[in-house]
Order: sequence, then structure tokens, then C-alpha cells
Amino acid sequence: MNRKTVWMAVAGAAGLAMAFAVGVAVGENSAPTESRGVQASAPTQLDLAKELDGIDGRQLRMRVVNIEPGGVVAIHSHNGRPAVAYMVQGILTEYRNGAVHNRQPGEAWSEGKEVTHWAENKGGENAVVVVVDVVKP
Repeated sequence: MNRKTVWMAVAGAAGLAMAFAVGVAVGENSAPTESRGVQASAPTQLDLAKELDGIDGRQLRMRVVNIEPGGVVAIHSHNGRPAVAYMVQGILTEYRNGAVHNRQPGEAWSEGKEVTHWAENKGGENAVVVVVDVVKP
């Protein structure tokens, strides 16, 4: 390859990377700040201070979260509230730290302190997720 071809390839790759970064930034800036069409069951919880040393004031909590078609879970962070989730029904589109994940039945994932995300149900049926997290009420 000659220098001009190499330079054009490098410039093109840099342009694509910038376009991707702008697209990610725009996607995160337009994330919803309020949830809609979301119902969470009454939590089942356990006071962890009675179970483990060194985590006073924390509870282990489990909920079933139901997101209606067109519903959204507003943008939020898991800093200080680690969680695991299991997809039971439907498909949920999750926007996490600049990436997009289509969560499907049978899929499980974790949400640690580095996770900031939001989700939407673009499908025609309810999306049902079992969420277990550690919270400080």
C-alpha cells in the first residue's frame, strides 16, 4: 500500500470511531429519566446484618419486574446497589455503558457498581425480569 492509501484508511477508521462515539453519547443523553409501564412486585427481602458481618443496614431483595410493551425503565446506576437479573418472558432492550443488549428469556446478567443503564420493551408482550439486589433502604 502506498502512503496515500494508508492515510485514507486511517482517516476513515478515525471518522467511523468518532461517529460511533457521537452516536453513543447521543443515545445516553436521550435516555429516559422516568420509568413508565413498569410494575415491580412487593419485594422479598432479608436483613443481611443478621446474616453476615460487616454489612449493617443492607438488605438482600428480590422482585419480579413487569415492563409493558412500550414501557421503559429510566436511566439509573448500580453504584452501591449490586444486582443480578434473570429474563423470564419477552425481550428487553438494555442500553448499558454505551452498548445495546437484547435480553431474552433464559438469559441472566449482573449489574455492578460500574453499570449505568436504562431499558425499554420494544416488543408486543410484557417483558418479565426477576431482579435480586443488595440495597440500603
